[in-house]
Amino acid sequence: MGKPVRVLVVDDSALIRQLLTTVLSADPEIEVVGTADDPYVARERIKALNPDVVTLDIEMPHMDGITFLRKIMTLRPMPVIMISTLTQAGADVTLEALEIGAVDFIAKPSADAAHALPALASELQAKVKAAARTRIAARAARAPTPVRKVARSVRANGKIVAIGASTGGVEALKVVLMNLPADCPPIVITQHMPPRFTTAFAQRLDRECPMSVKEAAEGDVIEQGHVYIAPGSHHLQVVNSGSGYRCTLDDGPAVTGHRPSVNVLFSSMARAVGRSAVGVILTGMGKDGADGLLELRNAGGLTIGQDEASSLIYGMPHVAFERGAVMQQFSLNQVADAILDACEGKLEANRASRMAHAV
Repeated sequence: MGKPVRVLVVDDSALIRQLLTTVLSADPEIEVVGTADDPYVARERIKALNPDVVTLDIEMPHMDGITFLRKIMTLRPMPVIMISTLTQAGADVTLEALEIGAVDFIAKPSADAAHALPALASELQAKVKAAARTRIAARAARAPTPVRKVARSVRANGKIVAIGASTGGVEALKVVLMNLPADCPPIVITQHMPPRFTTAFAQRLDRECPMSVKEAAEGDVIEQGHVYIAPGSHHLQVVNSGSGYRCTLDDGPAVTGHRPSVNVLFSSMARAVGRSAVGVILTGMGKDGADGLLELRNAGGLTIGQDEASSLIYGMPHVAFERGAVMQQFSLNQVADAILDACEGKLEANRASRMAHAV
């Protein structure tokens, strides 16, 4: 085991600071090197202690967490995990934090945090350790990802696109969708998020992206130019209704530790859509989606993975690639074009051509 991950806990509540310290210190691979009750104290302790990861409360006196996060990402980029409330307001602010550069977040119920945080112990510990492995400084130093609002038109050719993402997916999904045309192929998405957060995420994407984006509802007809995002409380599946494809929701047990699960979405695509499916796996921690994407590929679908260099966390795409589920990997900026190529039959043709040249 290497050196433990050094964490600074920033929260105005003494109780929350104590709880977070206790929860994180229970993991031998994590060391809480200090705490701070407001951003001004935190700024000095970041300089003095040089932590690997900061946990940051959104609501604090003197300076709110979002303002402080902007300063961190501008002056001293480092991995930050937001401590959010499980409310609509908390969701909106957290999504803003993720776009600014926070790696991830923990959503705690607004009431009875003393009991809620210990229940989130394993999740918080895993997220802190994953955050320490991200290339946040290099990511922050890069110029903003160029996006084109007028993308090339495409014939969907009956294709349906399914995308799975987790940590880093808020930024990654926006980049992909902004680079697709308003009449994009039908797209279904599972992004690991709790309830309320997926609602806010869909609304945010709908305002900013060229196509129509909504949180999926039971029975939604899947149409070109529309994107459907799995609710945080339900698995999203695609079914063939005979006259077309529809969304169906399932609040059954978590799969691969998640609900919604990327595996569930990809498996449903393999069964219902088969050769007309395009599966895409983006940045994320863990292995959710690998088995389902392999099932989709074995059913004749085309499969795409985000590459390591452009992934905030190269976990889910890596496991899928290692298992043979990914036909080809692309940088994040290339994923939208790869999706359009797959719908037009060019992705398969390009791959066949490269294999022929290799032989």
